[in-house]
Amino acid sequence: MSLNFPIAFEKMNGTGNDFVVIDNRNNGIPQDQQPRFAKEICKRMYSIGADGLILLQHSASADFSWNFYNADGSEAEMCGNGARCAARFAYNHGICGKKMQFETVAGLISAEICNDQGVVKVGMLDPQDFRMGLSLRLDDTEYPLFFVNTGVPHAVILVEREEIPVKKWGRTVRFHQLFEPKGTNATFVQVLGDNRIRSRSYERGVEDETQACGTGAVASALFAAIFKGMQQPVEVITSGGDTLTISFDLEDGPRARNVYLQGPTRIVCRGEILPEALL
Repeated sequence: MSLNFPIAFEKMNGTGNDFVVIDNRNNGIPQDQQPRFAKEICKRMYSIGADGLILLQHSASADFSWNFYNADGSEAEMCGNGARCAARFAYNHGICGKKMQFETVAGLISAEICNDQGVVKVGMLDPQDFRMGLSLRLDDTEYPLFFVNTGVPHAVILVEREEIPVKKWGRTVRFHQLFEPKGTNATFVQVLGDNRIRSRSYERGVEDETQACGTGAVASALFAAIFKGMQQPVEVITSGGDTLTISFDLEDGPRARNVYLQGPTRIVCRGEILPEALL
């Protein structure tokens, strides 16, 4: 790759879902080189390491746009926790005010900086493609399955306990013929009582369980509302132990509108990427 080094970056995470974030409005990383750059820079131990790469780009119609890449270099339509990190980055760097809009592959996203402690709320796109009545076999048990696209596709499965083989089961769901050809994310939800659930996600493109998944948290909250009668806002406990708060208006159909994802973000470090990070 022919790039101008060093490249300034920030390492951020939203409830443990971690990202390398770069202001790329000058197109210092050309689009045709971005997938390979993402794959190399997200390698843990050998490079910075992350679940994904966020590149802020210029937009003619919003405060900014982004290109979001999974750790394997594939482009994702949307990432809820990544959106919250991108919003805080943009605000901190004077790109926009506390309330903003930015373009994603999935559509126009709104976001708001809630306080000075890093809490960010993102207005999600209306969920699409609700599918009920599905099921598949994991090990020796047939599990009912709920599917919804909350910016990216999620298959949601209710489990009774926290200790499940998320990577093994998640990979089975992710590549199941029901979701061909692109596959799906797999999210496992456990009802904890009141308006609290636990959500664990195997993410497509990361190909492993992540510490948190924003779009998966939204899918889990919708599952709890539709099938368990849970009232919003729903508190979602992530794999890493943090809490995401999901609010929405649920309508017959089912349909959901005014979906918001809120939770903490963290700036871990700032630095410069050198050529050897891509070896």
